[in-house]
Amino acid sequence: MELRVLRYFLAVAREENSTKAALLHVTQPTLSRQLMQLEEELGVKLFRRSQYRVILTDEGMLLRRRAQQIVELADKAERELQQHEEELTGEVAIGCGESVAMTFLSTHIRAFRALHPQVQFRIYSANADDVKERIEKGLLDMGLLTAPVDIGRYAFLRTPQKDRWGVLVPKEHPLAQREAVTPEDLLDTPLLMSGRERVRGELAAWFGDAYEKIEVAATFNLTLNAANMVKNGIGAALCFDLGDLSDALTFVPLSPTLETGTVLAWKKDQSCSPASEQFLALIKNAI
Repeated sequence: MELRVLRYFLAVAREENSTKAALLHVTQPTLSRQLMQLEEELGVKLFRRSQYRVILTDEGMLLRRRAQQIVELADKAERELQQHEEELTGEVAIGCGESVAMTFLSTHIRAFRALHPQVQFRIYSANADDVKERIEKGLLDMGLLTAPVDIGRYAFLRTPQKDRWGVLVPKEHPLAQREAVTPEDLLDTPLLMSGRERVRGELAAWFGDAYEKIEVAATFNLTLNAANMVKNGIGAALCFDLGDLSDALTFVPLSPTLETGTVLAWKKDQSCSPASEQFLALIKNAI
């Protein structure tokens, strides 16, 4: 499979029409011929074709996922290899969860770009498990990971901040007037919780025996989505204190206090780009 043909395939998959996709780089007949040759090479049908559109088969959807990863890696490698020796350029790709440690990271990104304005940062927002997966695939240089997370295979730096757990509720909710909430306070309230099993285990330990009595209305992986559900009356969200997400919501900390640490992690034996290496060096000197 040629990289060029994978780009054609992704264009057609995105547009669901080979004529529209052909406007990008190549004529429609050539595009159709290339895709038919790709199907012959792989021995599977990638598209179901109709008069007006093409739809991916199950095999086509699998190839789209893999092709996107291959193209991303190829583009990333090209950017890294085109860096100029006389002036640091390139890209630093970082995966980040929702954490107060993002403030720490942002401060150092600003300081780094003051020294190296030609370096661009690409931030990918997801939970720790998703970020680790993309680091493993080489799609990210490093990740800001919140505990609990397995970092045995990674080099890492601990960030100075810790995230404080609490419950996010509408301002008119009875719990909004509390200075803190206990496990017993949450037994009569539908809860929104992280979908990560490790995090739910940590929360279960905080609840103790009360964990068997709580009502989980929904799970989430991004707090912004949870905040929207809270505003719409689905329940109260167990999450970090991320500041003022909405004027209509109030964050109330947990009692006893529950805090979570964060690490900046990268693969131990992975060769980093010059931009990534120098960014890590700046952070190491700052901690």
